[in-house]
Amino acid sequence: MRAPIGWLREVVDLPVQVKPKHVLDAFVRVGLEDEAVHGFDVTGPVVVGEVLERTPEPQSNGKTINWCLVRVAPEGEETADGGADVRGIVCGAHNFEVGDKVVVTLPGAVLPGGFAIAARKTYGHVSDGMIASVRELGLGDEHDGILVLATLGLDPEVGSDAKALLGLDEQAIEVNVTPDRGYAMSIRGLGREYSHATGATFHDPAVRPELEAIAHDALATDPGAVRVPVTVTEDTSVRDQDAVTVFSGTVVTGVDPTLPTPPWMRARLTLAGIRPLGLLIDITNYVMLELGQPIHGYDLSRLRGGIGVRRAEAGERLETLDGKVRDLSTEDLVITDDRGAIGLAGVMGGAETELGPETTDVYIEAAGFSPISIARTARRHKLPSEASRRFERGVDPRVAQVAGARVAELMVLLAGGELQPSGSLFTRFPTPEALTLPVDAPERIMGVEYADDEIVGALTAVGCEVWEEAPGVLGVTPPSWRPDLVNQVALVEEVGRLCDFERIPSVLPVAPPGRGLTREQRLRRQTADVLAAWGATEVLSYPFTTVADNDRFGRPDDGTTPAVKLANALDATTAWLRTSMLPGLLGVAHRNRSRGLTDLAIFEIGTLFRPGEGQELGVAELPDTSGRPLDAELQALADGLPSQPRGLGAVLVGERTEKSPHLAAADYGWQDAIELVRRVGLATACEIGVRQATHHAFHPGRCAELVVVDAEGTSHVVGYAGELHPDVAEAHDLPRVVGAVDLDLSAVIELGRRDVVAATIVGFPAATQDLSLVVAADVPAGDVRAAVVEGAGELLEHVHLVDDYRGRGLEDDEKSLTFALRFRADDRTLTAAEATAAKEAGAALAGERFGARIRA
Repeated sequence: MRAPIGWLREVVDLPVQVKPKHVLDAFVRVGLEDEAVHGFDVTGPVVVGEVLERTPEPQSNGKTINWCLVRVAPEGEETADGGADVRGIVCGAHNFEVGDKVVVTLPGAVLPGGFAIAARKTYGHVSDGMIASVRELGLGDEHDGILVLATLGLDPEVGSDAKALLGLDEQAIEVNVTPDRGYAMSIRGLGREYSHATGATFHDPAVRPELEAIAHDALATDPGAVRVPVTVTEDTSVRDQDAVTVFSGTVVTGVDPTLPTPPWMRARLTLAGIRPLGLLIDITNYVMLELGQPIHGYDLSRLRGGIGVRRAEAGERLETLDGKVRDLSTEDLVITDDRGAIGLAGVMGGAETELGPETTDVYIEAAGFSPISIARTARRHKLPSEASRRFERGVDPRVAQVAGARVAELMVLLAGGELQPSGSLFTRFPTPEALTLPVDAPERIMGVEYADDEIVGALTAVGCEVWEEAPGVLGVTPPSWRPDLVNQVALVEEVGRLCDFERIPSVLPVAPPGRGLTREQRLRRQTADVLAAWGATEVLSYPFTTVADNDRFGRPDDGTTPAVKLANALDATTAWLRTSMLPGLLGVAHRNRSRGLTDLAIFEIGTLFRPGEGQELGVAELPDTSGRPLDAELQALADGLPSQPRGLGAVLVGERTEKSPHLAAADYGWQDAIELVRRVGLATACEIGVRQATHHAFHPGRCAELVVVDAEGTSHVVGYAGELHPDVAEAHDLPRVVGAVDLDLSAVIELGRRDVVAATIVGFPAATQDLSLVVAADVPAGDVRAAVVEGAGELLEHVHLVDDYRGRGLEDDEKSLTFALRFRADDRTLTAAEATAAKEAGAALAGERFGARIRA
């Protein structure tokens, strides 16, 4: 929120020579964040001039310039820059005549953008200054010609300071307003906050007898007046508070929309970041900034019948003021007349009833809408506006009628209008909930002792009604402009805020002894370190994805995967939480390759979101946060959350080894994915088995199912590794060969060995033998290996698959698997017979389970 200093001075007593920095410091003391100081960046001599002569001079380039003589000071008096009182100036604009008073920037002046003015020769003349336009002065975007002061209704003295005349010497401070303090998005709110910070007297601009009289007169009974009835449709199907809390309408007739916006109003709007758009619209924006109440004006002649407020109907469309035709949702709150929707309530008006250059009669709407409803509509249509930003944060419903009266007052004063006794009013003000506050709560929560009168004074200052409900307990009713004061903690924060934050001590908690990282935290970090040492790069990606990606990398049977959909997604195309790490990693790989980084080994450890079948997510009602929730409430919250294990994903693409002298290039592939899984197993002390499998996201013949056997002998599938399906790689603009790992790291850590004991180094020699087994081609090698290990018993120290042969000497549906075996005993030297017996025992068990036979 930007607040011009001069405007702020009208609602709170600022020191005469106050500096913007001091104002910002005051706001910081009450919890607002300072952002910047803004001004028009116009320095040096800028004066009012009078055109004495204007001589058009056609040029060889087809352009016609005007050679002008301009008086810039009363005759015989010294000018602002010490030069002659009449200057020769070259001007390319043609919208002025002799006798017009204009704004002249003399040599030495500097305009916005660092544009320095100096006497310079151009078009055969020495131009001793410049006649300025609105845009050159930073007062707006208009550049239809120079600024003729008569068009603003001004007739100042020649040579007077144009900066003071137009408000160009004004400055504005900018503060960052947090979402819970929407009242501060107004001059009224910021003036109150400055008063809290400094004790300066606050003059509420919403409390004026003149405005009360206008509001009363607008609703006066007049049988001859054309009244505008208001209808608010009840809709309990929308899950939010009452959609409309107040709807106030005021009618002003006979306005002249062609009249200029006064310079002081134009300057204040520009400094506040609002572009001037014409007198009538400028007045509505001015009052919005002043009181925090968004205002919308309708051309009364274009309204058909009464005003209505309801939810949009299915298939309804609306052309908004930005010229776009929008398809409305049945949750959008719309303003209607007899023809249908004419505006998106609280967001943007419709084109059919907009104020224009021919408007003479205005219907002024000042209403209060549900913050939730307005926020959803603005996001749904990607249409943020100054009005929606305020409604989202909460607008004081009690100020709506006053704001409408203020707009009417300015339209009567500045646009020549006449107030009509034909207004409208609908109210359904929410009843503020009375809160209780033990007087010891601020000290108990913040660690600072506060006197009872300090607590009462602070709460009264912010507008609360305070009384003694019981000994040691205060009753507190928040004001209508503070919807954020909903519990005891919020009240305590106000006490701490207004009684000086500096009194709250800064104390660091002492960590209890004997606690460090949990086993899971330690192993996660260890895993990341091991993979980084191996050469992979850890990355972070967003956890948002699509239904298609969740299904693609989810169940191996190509079915749908249960997933969590976000209620208010930032991007509707990625509104689901991930159930696999691979979608985000593939996006990272795609972006890096598009920027020239073609050789990648990346991994990520992050949270997965996996709801159970038919699980109801969320809770019907959130618990009260003023104290610790009950155990049952905490359990209900936990039951409404999906399972959130930690996943590990990796993508390997491009060259693992670059081509160099005497060394050929080598690409990443499924072997590297399996090696990465092996290193994860070493880091987590978990033996991860690999067996051939199929998954619709992986290459049909190059996919491994990752299996861990628990202490009871039960096998658990913890993920997949191998080579991505070429179609999946192509869909992400990646090469055909992409190594990938999708692993449930939480399951691996849970199933890994808890107690890892270093193996004893045995001094007796090993006995090595090879074993070649012929099995059916569809039998996984990992299953055969497991049978050999189990059958060979304790003497088998190591086994490794060294060959998978298919061809001459075997049937077409057979393969030969050769294992290198190493046997060792810890108390003696093994004989060849003992090693052979162990090998044959392993072969026998493989033969029993898979029909394996020893290859001759």
